[in-house]
Amino acid sequence: MAEEVWLIEPSGPLRGDVEVRGSKNGVSKHMVAAMLGSGESSIHNAPDVGEVEITAAMLRALGIDVEISRTEIRIAQGPQIEPRVPDAFTGLNRIPILMLGPLLHLAGEAFVPLVGGDPIGRRPVNFHVEALRAMGAEVEVGDTGIFAKAKRLNGTRIELPYPSVGATETVLMSAVLAEGKTVLKNAAMEPEVVELALFLQRMGARIELSPDRRIVIEGVERLRGASTWLNGDRIEAFSYLAAGLITQGEVRVHGCPQDRLVTAITTLARMGAQFDINDEYLCATAPPEGLRAAAVQTDTHPGFMTDWQTPLMVLFTQSQGMSVLHETVFENRLVYVPALQRMGCEIEVFDQCLGGPACRYHDTNARHSAVVRGVSQLRGADVTLPDIRAGFSAVLAAAVADGTSTLRGVHHIERGYHRPFEQFASLGLDIRRKR
Repeated sequence: MAEEVWLIEPSGPLRGDVEVRGSKNGVSKHMVAAMLGSGESSIHNAPDVGEVEITAAMLRALGIDVEISRTEIRIAQGPQIEPRVPDAFTGLNRIPILMLGPLLHLAGEAFVPLVGGDPIGRRPVNFHVEALRAMGAEVEVGDTGIFAKAKRLNGTRIELPYPSVGATETVLMSAVLAEGKTVLKNAAMEPEVVELALFLQRMGARIELSPDRRIVIEGVERLRGASTWLNGDRIEAFSYLAAGLITQGEVRVHGCPQDRLVTAITTLARMGAQFDINDEYLCATAPPEGLRAAAVQTDTHPGFMTDWQTPLMVLFTQSQGMSVLHETVFENRLVYVPALQRMGCEIEVFDQCLGGPACRYHDTNARHSAVVRGVSQLRGADVTLPDIRAGFSAVLAAAVADGTSTLRGVHHIERGYHRPFEQFASLGLDIRRKR
């Protein structure tokens, strides 16, 4: 079957309302955590994204019952747990690595295939592997995947070399049923991580969020099923705010709490954006003279989120002056820049640390800084999208480009955003599907 492409014609300012659901990054982790409950768990406000179906298929292959309705996911342990995630899921996303700890608790052994996800840079599994070894698991990393075995995991003291979100989640889901206390230092504190910890607490876990990036987990004998409502996706919320600003329009974003966007709001306000924020929605508009250039550095929470920088890069091309972006989380995050360059975006990437202090990539060949010239006149082009966030940014560029844009690889966008085609059409974008 021919792959679907999107044809986009610029159609003026984007205006209207967007309701964001729970985050792609949050829902899949909650689905894995639900494996650990002795009863049924329900996850509400779930997004309709490809990631949910991929994770559900993995869980079903393990013997976990999964039911997906319009906004709800129900998960319960089946009568028999299979300890092996099938090889068919190799490279699809990062979720299998998070299943190691839960499978060790449920089956005493586990095999997960090699992880995948967007090609944004190395996301090594060694943090996960070393954490599990520290808790007493035997772990072997092979050419096709990771095998682990443990009669019972034991609480221990773990300090992460970097506050990795995935490794923090692995420790959380491994320590909650371990024997004794686990103290995790240098943990990630992103909202999605805290949300996962709260869900585990509802299931009966004993978790303490301490100062200085420290999490203390006291293992319990069993967890029960629980119900939760996911908070709105902060990546999606920022992306649609940027869509309104780029097109000189006005998009009201509902469903994402303001506290998840604090740094993003301040960054846009420094560029001249004017905000209307209340308990129902957030809205940003650009002044008549346009937005100003800025220097922005991504960082772990509460810094400027790495996933926000892709729509920001397009926004830079429509802002007055020279802007600088310094990516410090993933070394290959700027893989999408060539697609934007083909659309007329004036962007140069460098391996130096620009716009901020030296980061962990300062002595490598990683091209992790960008200088962007605005205002650029963009043009329609035929581009292939390399990943989720790059895909969304290409839609934003196409919305202000001169002429028709053909976007290929749109399945990437649909893997991470809730019904993006329908959302953009509702905002007034001239967007069509073609096979």
